[in-house]
Amino acid sequence: MKPLEQIFPAERAARYREKGYWTGETFPALLRERAERFGDRTALVHRDTRISYARMAEAAQRFGAGLLAQGLKPGDRVLIQLGNTPEFFTAAFGLFAAGMIPVYALPAHRRTEIEHLLTRSEACGLIIPDKADGYDYRALAAELWDVVPGLKHVIVAGDPAETGFAAMAEIDGDPATLPEDPDPQSVAFLQISGGSTGLSKLIPRTHDDYIYTLRESARICGLTPDSVFLAVLPVGHNFTMSSPGTYGAFYAGATVVLGHSPVPDAAFPLIAKEGVTITALVPPLALLWLDAAERLKPEIPTLEVLQVGGAKFLSESARRVKPVLGCTLQQVFGMAEGLVNYTRLDDDEETIVTTQGRPISPDDEILVLDDAGTPVPDGTPGHLLTRGPYTINGYHDEPGANARSFENDHYRSGDIVIRRADGYLTVQGRAGDHINRAGEKISAEEVEDHLLAHPGVFDAVVVSIPDAHLGERICAFVKPRDGQTLKPVELRKFMRARQIAAFKIPDEIRFVDGFGITAVGKISRRQLRSQLRAEVLADEAAQQEQTA
Repeated sequence: MKPLEQIFPAERAARYREKGYWTGETFPALLRERAERFGDRTALVHRDTRISYARMAEAAQRFGAGLLAQGLKPGDRVLIQLGNTPEFFTAAFGLFAAGMIPVYALPAHRRTEIEHLLTRSEACGLIIPDKADGYDYRALAAELWDVVPGLKHVIVAGDPAETGFAAMAEIDGDPATLPEDPDPQSVAFLQISGGSTGLSKLIPRTHDDYIYTLRESARICGLTPDSVFLAVLPVGHNFTMSSPGTYGAFYAGATVVLGHSPVPDAAFPLIAKEGVTITALVPPLALLWLDAAERLKPEIPTLEVLQVGGAKFLSESARRVKPVLGCTLQQVFGMAEGLVNYTRLDDDEETIVTTQGRPISPDDEILVLDDAGTPVPDGTPGHLLTRGPYTINGYHDEPGANARSFENDHYRSGDIVIRRADGYLTVQGRAGDHINRAGEKISAEEVEDHLLAHPGVFDAVVVSIPDAHLGERICAFVKPRDGQTLKPVELRKFMRARQIAAFKIPDEIRFVDGFGITAVGKISRRQLRSQLRAEVLADEAAQQEQTA
């Protein structure tokens, strides 16, 4: 297996330790210590089940020991594709306890994404639900079993049926067999990046760097043992995990309530029932909650903070949060690669509604550069580059992406931002061919590749279009082959059959007779995407003028 590592330059690593950012904490120790300190206090609420810190820790340790008894070894990589259920945390913390490496996937991922993640991570195990939202994950695992040579263990949270896979509930072992805690600077887990091209890249995060973000996020977001965090976004997503998310709530000894649906009709009663104090949404859901709250007038007096992140939240919508929901808005702008920015709870209203916050750490170093790589003055848009005590220095096994994404010891995020003199950032959009649809980062190139696989498609170009609800929507321009007549519904059906996540299916499909070419006779896809995007925006502006 290719080794997992995330190496920080020695001078910076020494500085981060000296300043107390890295304290040598590890994830196995974190849960053990919380169980000792908070014992019978509620860690998790799921439907009518309440799980204490002590019970959560014991379940994780016994599961981790059970994995060792099954023949897995410390250092093995295991992909987790579970939704918002207690089993997610049993699996993740069980893997930590056993010295194994969780690889986080999303419930929406299908065969294309899961096969890629298993192969690229060299995972030997896969943990799935039996069924969720009408989808049978066991059938997916059965397909992967035959095509991923390294896959040796499939564990089902639920009923394995006739698959022969292991039932998660039956995996049990003696915690005395667990290994010693790992090196705090070793890789704790692999997250996924949206990627600017192709399928997701793998992001190695260390115990030291990630736990620092949990500690500081919990502090910045005002979490205490009396806080109640509602998770309605997928718990395998970095935002829901650490900003402050579920892991940040556990760090603070707070309670995590697992929501089965983010829609207002489900979430509002849950907030009232459990006394939720803080929750996190992406902008489309925040708009849905605001509209519903204006109609329903829900009684949710305990809600103190609504976080909105994953994509830019327009200021006009941001201004509605406090008067409509009666709570403080906290904007969050971050990335699984590291850098996280928050508006602070005591910021003035204008800062809260017009910026996406400032970094966690005093040692988050920010560069805002023009196209030539020259720093721009504050107040001027530019490319965001960053480094710091929790921003990675490289993807796993991605030399090409690393060459593109890391410059002079800084990570190039792909975002265009404006920095104020006080360090607050306002996000202007994406610099590359990368679509941020409702918080999911999608490669235009990947969507194009799926469209081009259709026998009736000669060429396809995919662009991002600003959208009031989604942040950005996916618009595909398709040139059919000569003599072919295509319909959008046909192409969407074809893409779904390729077993990709539903959020990658184009929202809009436009058919064209051809695309422009450069002076040397080749299509410059980046220029073409920019040109087509401008045409759509011009069309929409003209339509608005006609209806005004």
